[in-house]
Amino acid sequence: MSVRYQLVIDCADPNRQANFWAAALGYELAPPPAGFATWDDYYRDLGLPEEALTGGADRISDPQGGGPAIWFNAVQDAKTVKNRLHIDIHASGDRADPIQTRKKRVDAEADRLVGLGATITVVMYQEGIDHYAVGMKDPEGNEFDIN
Repeated sequence: MSVRYQLVIDCADPNRQANFWAAALGYELAPPPAGFATWDDYYRDLGLPEEALTGGADRISDPQGGGPAIWFNAVQDAKTVKNRLHIDIHASGDRADPIQTRKKRVDAEADRLVGLGATITVVMYQEGIDHYAVGMKDPEGNEFDIN
């Protein structure tokens, strides 16, 4: 039997990260639980102190219900090492499509995400290998790939 889960990404600015990743993944900002106008109202009800509240969005969800929820957890520690887990965004299409077509799709998605605040770190391509990907970092430096 499978279990429900959410991904948790530690970050300095949950609102910025939530908005970036919602746009990147086609997700939406998750609405607060029933009976609460905001997530901060919900957290206050749980007893969290005001200094722990983010004042903005900190959760996103797949509007179609297929992907996991993602919570952006505010932490004070800066990111210092490479992620041990990262997100792969599949933008290339079917492997039966020509590599040049897939490359154009990946590059277009990378350009879109750069416009949202991401940075390109590496292009992963080798002549003769039927794979093309772009390594990137989100606005807080978390690594992810587009393939």
